[in-house]
Amino acid sequence: MRITLVGSRHFGVTMLNMLRQHGVEIAGVVVADAEDRLAAAARAAGIKVTVQADPKLVTASEIAGGTDLIVTAHSHARVSREALAAAKLGGIGYHPSLLPRHRGIAAVEWTIREGDPIAGGTVYHLADQMDAGAIAAQEWCFVKKGETARELWERALAPLGQKLLGEVIDYAKTHNSLPAKPQDEQFATLAPKLPH
Repeated sequence: MRITLVGSRHFGVTMLNMLRQHGVEIAGVVVADAEDRLAAAARAAGIKVTVQADPKLVTASEIAGGTDLIVTAHSHARVSREALAAAKLGGIGYHPSLLPRHRGIAAVEWTIREGDPIAGGTVYHLADQMDAGAIAAQEWCFVKKGETARELWERALAPLGQKLLGEVIDYAKTHNSLPAKPQDEQFATLAPKLPH
């Protein structure tokens, strides 16, 4: 299976390392910033790096040829419909909430702000609307009293994302398809960026 990884930062590097150990071919890495640590890690591993022309959008020309699946890991760019069509199975991403709850850039912060006792992560199909595609895998975890968003992310949500993405990729390798369950829109909430 050939995967194009779109992402950034520590979670992107973690996913790159997981994919390299997962028996898949990494066809290319797409980043918004040429100096990002994911770009450096991919270059060090001899993997082709493409820098997005528009940091908010991934285009079809930025997806490596022959890609079976696009995987996003800490990417805030929308993957265009044409880019998704360039990959045999489309694309999946990880969102650190129990979608459709807390759609948006600050899901973990809103989990803490809302006092949610339970959080979780979702691997979802990339779609036109951000964080709104069908659910491929989902799992919950408890939120500790007094935990910060960063602590929750590092303790539970980032490892959960790596685990769930690995499971969905294994499913795709075995079945040549992706599991899909529609999100229940009646439970959708938004998690816009919070002022600091």
